[in-house]
Amino acid sequence: MALINKSHPEEFILLGFAHRPWLELPLFIILLITYPMAMIGNIAIILVSKLDTHLHSPMYFFLTNLSFLDMCYTTSIVPQMLFNLGTSKKTISYLGCIVQLYFFSIMGSTECLLLALMSFDRYVAICRPLHYTLIMNQRVCILLVSIVWLTGMIYAISEASVTVKLPLCGINKLDHLLCEIPVLIKAACGEKEANELTLSVVCIFIVAVPLCLILASYASIVRAIFKIKSYEGRKKAFGTCSSHLIVVSLFYGPVISMYLQPPSSTSRDQPKFMALFYGVVTPTLNPFIYTLRNKDVKGALGKVMWSIFRPK
Repeated sequence: MALINKSHPEEFILLGFAHRPWLELPLFIILLITYPMAMIGNIAIILVSKLDTHLHSPMYFFLTNLSFLDMCYTTSIVPQMLFNLGTSKKTISYLGCIVQLYFFSIMGSTECLLLALMSFDRYVAICRPLHYTLIMNQRVCILLVSIVWLTGMIYAISEASVTVKLPLCGINKLDHLLCEIPVLIKAACGEKEANELTLSVVCIFIVAVPLCLILASYASIVRAIFKIKSYEGRKKAFGTCSSHLIVVSLFYGPVISMYLQPPSSTSRDQPKFMALFYGVVTPTLNPFIYTLRNKDVKGALGKVMWSIFRPK
């Protein structure tokens, strides 16, 4: 690794897939296609949820927050990736790296909590239907979303701040596509076992605890669904929950493999593929999953498209 005469370099060299240069062009093309798809899909979800009065419910309020979060999440990394993959310059300034580190961490931790909140909303809707409008009123929804965003920010800022203070001993090469907490911990010099332990412990609260709440919510939901006598009622209940379960699986799987193990134990390419998955693939697929598996969203989207493109 290249060394310079101060702990923090002026810029980092992001090695990415430098050892596999044949991957760079296909990855550039994929990102060039998926990024606009992610932006258009999530903007469509937000607009449809706002314009169609039938979607003015807690479920779609949380979904618009997820779509906005996914737009920010993927925007925090994809433009930089496209620039590095499309040019011979594979660098990011130290300040740019720190900004990306904070932003990416805030979006990731907030999404963990928001997915748990969305599962709680489904739990109340299916297991406590008579009290749903009372429990999940507008004031409570705004309060819960505010708590989720604030908690995600507090966690991310505190964890990223500790990571930024780690000595790099002049190391200015990062074997990754972006600036991420486990990667900077792995690149740091000196004793870093305490930081790895702290990251694992904190991630238990920000990743494992919300996941346990999601699993507990859906265990209760499944029991409640099987008590519904009508086939149509069960089908509708499963339909409203299946999209969320798919999104949870796509997001939490890579996050757990990345954050709930010591950074020093990960393979060389694992962090890169995991970051691409939860930072690019999941935000791209989310709007399509919710649209294709939800009749209300499909119907509302059709109405909006018809109102825009209908003959005058």
